[in-house]
Amino acid sequence: MSGEPQWLAEGFEENRARLRAVAYRMLGSLAEADDAVQETWLRLSQSDASGVQNLGAWLTTIVARVCLNVLRARNARREEPLGVHVPDPVLSRAEGTGPEDQAVLADSVGLALQVVLDTLAPAERLAFVLHDMFGVPFEEIAPLVGRSPATARQLASRARRRVRGADLRTPGPDSARQRQVVEAFFAAANRGDFDALVAVLDPDVVLRSDGGTAHPEVSVVLHGAAAVASHGLRIHQPSALIRPALVNGAAGAVAIIAGQPVAVVGFTIRHGQITEVDVLADPDRLRRLDLTVLG
Repeated sequence: MSGEPQWLAEGFEENRARLRAVAYRMLGSLAEADDAVQETWLRLSQSDASGVQNLGAWLTTIVARVCLNVLRARNARREEPLGVHVPDPVLSRAEGTGPEDQAVLADSVGLALQVVLDTLAPAERLAFVLHDMFGVPFEEIAPLVGRSPATARQLASRARRRVRGADLRTPGPDSARQRQVVEAFFAAANRGDFDALVAVLDPDVVLRSDGGTAHPEVSVVLHGAAAVASHGLRIHQPSALIRPALVNGAAGAVAIIAGQPVAVVGFTIRHGQITEVDVLADPDRLRRLDLTVLG
């Protein structure tokens, strides 16, 4: 038995990246995801795991249960601000993501997918995330939500319809081309060139901006190239340093003024045009981001 704690610790570390990925998809918050992973370790360390045959699957169900409790408590307390909510972005250097971020972002559709996941009921989100993203059988999902496997399947199906109905557009595979489009966007904004901005925007582009409780006037959802271009020109600050970055694995940027981040901007780009723009401008949440990953 003396070797069990070491075996558990090693097994937990082997699964940590997957657990963090599950928690991020479930919660849309990096800080809460890390807390959920830590809570999973605490529960593991206090459990008798001697009879566990598949530690990875067991840990996945533990972190999922922790996240489900967080979602239900969040809904009960209504702690999310009313209006637009852009989930926490995963920031990486423009040159590429690290191994830990790659695990979190596998099969991701940028921040747009996280936005849709935030609209799901907790049980729907759990069923969809675990089954469709991580391949967990419905027989293992059912006890987590207190339903039968057939009902768990229905929960995932409802969530899947919501995701499909959102018409998410997967970013194009050419990262260099994505970067060029983002650079053209900011260059046009800096020149105050409305026509050039419209040219890099898809006619049906969607912009979501989250200013949090500190800047509710910044929280908007806009549709269409003209509306998004006008908004971009109105809020653009020429004094801002635009630092290229990967935002959830796709081309994006961090706007910095006087050494402090004022916005993280994620883009979805298809066929050389921007189809979605997600802006996090909530100063409270920006302060919690780890910008050291950008060097």
